[in-house]
Amino acid sequence: MGWIVYNSLKMSRYFIGTAGWSYKDWEGIVYPEKKESHFHALTYLAKFTNIVEINSTFYRTPAMHIALSWTKRVGNNPEFLFTVKLHQIFTHQRKDFTQKNVDDFKFGIKPLRAKGMLAAILVQFPWSFANTTSHLDYLAKLFKLFSGFPLAVEVRHGTWNHKHFFKLLKDFRVSFCNIDQPLIGNSLKPSAIATTPDLSYVRLHGRNHENWFKKDAGRDDRYDYLYKANELDDWVERIKELGNKSEKVLVITNNHYRGQALANALQIKNKITGEKLDIPLSLLKTYPLLKEIAEKIKSGQFDLFPEE
Repeated sequence: MGWIVYNSLKMSRYFIGTAGWSYKDWEGIVYPEKKESHFHALTYLAKFTNIVEINSTFYRTPAMHIALSWTKRVGNNPEFLFTVKLHQIFTHQRKDFTQKNVDDFKFGIKPLRAKGMLAAILVQFPWSFANTTSHLDYLAKLFKLFSGFPLAVEVRHGTWNHKHFFKLLKDFRVSFCNIDQPLIGNSLKPSAIATTPDLSYVRLHGRNHENWFKKDAGRDDRYDYLYKANELDDWVERIKELGNKSEKVLVITNNHYRGQALANALQIKNKITGEKLDIPLSLLKTYPLLKEIAEKIKSGQFDLFPEE
C-alpha cells in the first residue's frame, strides 16, 4: 500500500525512490564493496525504497522475460511499484513509429501490469518540446495509443504552464509530472499540480545550472547535485499538497550521481512519514554528515539531515 500518511482530508500513499539502480558510481556507495554471491542491485535497493523508475525502456523496448525478472527481484517487498519510461521513439523522435512499436512496448511491460506493480508509464519530453497546437495534437494521439495504461507526462518548457494543457491531461486522465530542474530561460518552474485523483508524480533532477545545457557535459555531470535540507523542505510541502489531491504520490529522485538520489529520497521519506530509516552503511561512509544523524535516528530523533 505504500507509506501511508493520514491527514485531515484523506489517506495518502507515498512511493519514494530513485530513477534507475544500475550505476557504476553507486558501487561502494549505495551498494557494498563486498557482496554476497546472490547479490542483486534491485533487490538490495528495494530494502530502502518502495518504488523505482526504469530508465532502460527509454533506450530499448522492454522484453517480457526481463520485466518478469524485475518483479521477482523485489518479491520480498509485495508493495513495491515500478514506473517505466516510454521509449524515445515516441517522445524524442516522434515519427516513423508503427502500431507494432506500440504493441511491443505494451507487451514487454505486461508482467508489471499483471502483478499490479506498474504505477505509471512516464512520457518524458525534452526541454525543446514546447507548447504548440501541433504538439498538443500529438499528445492527444499518443494518449489514445496508450489508452488504458496509467500515464504521466513530463514536459520541461515553461509554455506548458497553461490551462488548455492541463485540461487535456484531465480529459485523458493523464497525470502531470511536477519537476525540479535548473531554472534557465523559459524552464518550467516547481509546482504541485494534480490532473487525476488517482496519481501524482514528482521528479527531482537537481539544480546543476552549470552543466544542464552544456553540450559536452555527460549524464553524470548534469545530475551531480545533492539537495540541501531547506531546498527539499519546499518540495516536501508540495508533495504533501499533492497527497491531498491524489490517492498515490510518486516521488522520484534523478540526481543519481554517487548515490545522491538515494540520500535525498531517504531524507524526503523521513520528512513525510517521520519513520525511522535504514541507511546503507556504505552511504554513511561516503557522506560523513549522515553518521551523526544515523545515531539520532537510532535514538528516536527522526530528522535525517540537519537543517541548513
